[in-house]
Order: sequence, then structure tokens, then C-alpha cells
Amino acid sequence: MIRQIIVEVDEGTAQELERIAPSRARKRSEFVRRALRQALDAEVERRMADAYRRQPDNAEPEVIDPEAWEPKRPATPRRRRHR
Repeated sequence: MIRQIIVEVDEGTAQELERIAPSRARKRSEFVRRALRQALDAEVERRMADAYRRQPDNAEPEVIDPEAWEPKRPATPRRRRHR
């Protein structure tokens, strides 16, 4: 579901928006949606980074051993090639 909102901007911003994403080409709505999404995502990231700075997971950085996550493959005997 798409919800319509009304946003007021100053004249300079409106002119720049019209130049970059003209309304008659239906580019303006998509441009504004993407800009809002990007700004909202950046704010979530900023808040998460602030939270981690206030209360880090651990004082020491974690070292991840990728072999610990991969299942061990059983050793298989190699076949000899016949010539």
C-alpha cells in the first residue's frame, strides 16, 4: 500500500527538484521515495552505531574462524588413474 504525504519545501529546493526529477515524467515521486529511504536507512545506521559506542558487544574484537562454521569433509582416498 502506498500512502500519500504532503511535504513543503522552499522555492529553491522545489526548482532544483523540478530540474533533476521533473513531475511530468513521474520521476519526482521515485526520486523523493529513494531519497527518503536513503535518509531513513542512514538514520537507523547512525542510531545503531551510537548504541554500539555506548555499549559495545565486547571490549576485545572477535576473531572469526571460518573453519568453525564449515562442516568437516571426510577424507576420501584418491583413486589412481589408469593409463
